[in-house]
Amino acid sequence: MKKAVLFLSLLLLVGSVTACGWIGTQFEGSRLGNEDQLVMDYKVLNQTDTQSLKLEAGDVVDFAIVSEWGRVDLLLQKDGEEAVYEGTDVPTSSFQVAIEDSGTYLLTVTGRHAKGSVYVTKESDT
Repeated sequence: MKKAVLFLSLLLLVGSVTACGWIGTQFEGSRLGNEDQLVMDYKVLNQTDTQSLKLEAGDVVDFAIVSEWGRVDLLLQKDGEEAVYEGTDVPTSSFQVAIEDSGTYLLTVTGRHAKGSVYVTKESDT
């Protein structure tokens, strides 16, 4: 009898984890990216995604993060140089990063069982 209860409990646990998207699903949501922005809304983010951003000295990059569940790490860096921003397990927040050197920057977003959104946009002059 104990084995049957244990088996049933384990079966229910596996079923609920799978239903939450924790097993197998890498990304469920929407993504829009170009050289000025990366906009992601997701029910499941369980992977690493990258976007190249073309930035000029003096640009300001706006970050708006919503972390409903799980973990999201962010990295913004110019090729081969020190990161201009690096965040681990970024909570719901809004902030800006000033760009000192012109060039192409790589934005890396890594989610682990995450639900929420990441909006990163180059601030417009107009």
